[in-house]
Amino acid sequence: QVQLVESGGGLVQAGDSLTLSCAASGRTFNAMAWFRQAPGKDREFVASIGWGDRRTYYAESVKGRFTISRDNAKNTMFLQMDSLKPEDTAVYYCAADNVLYADPSLWDYWGQGTQVTVSS
Repeated sequence: QVQLVESGGGLVQAGDSLTLSCAASGRTFNAMAWFRQAPGKDREFVASIGWGDRRTYYAESVKGRFTISRDNAKNTMFLQMDSLKPEDTAVYYCAADNVLYADPSLWDYWGQGTQVTVSS
């Protein structure tokens, strides 16, 4: 059974840092990604990483502030979030699949989400 379990969310102040984790079990994936969804908004792409080539992609809104990485041995992906802004407030989801998609509806596996709240 495939499971993705996120952790690391919380309430922080603007300018603070948080690190999210996504532990995968049941299989490995060629691509993993972070998405986020703020209240009343569509789910949006944040960052992705290839499992083999480790190629990374970032949304423009987080480029230079967020860093995606993974630990193959632990089948775990991370999102280091620095210089957090109130507009980063959202539920953050990890996703996994064999192909990297920009469209969240195309990803097959999702975690349950973890809340990140950034106060001003």
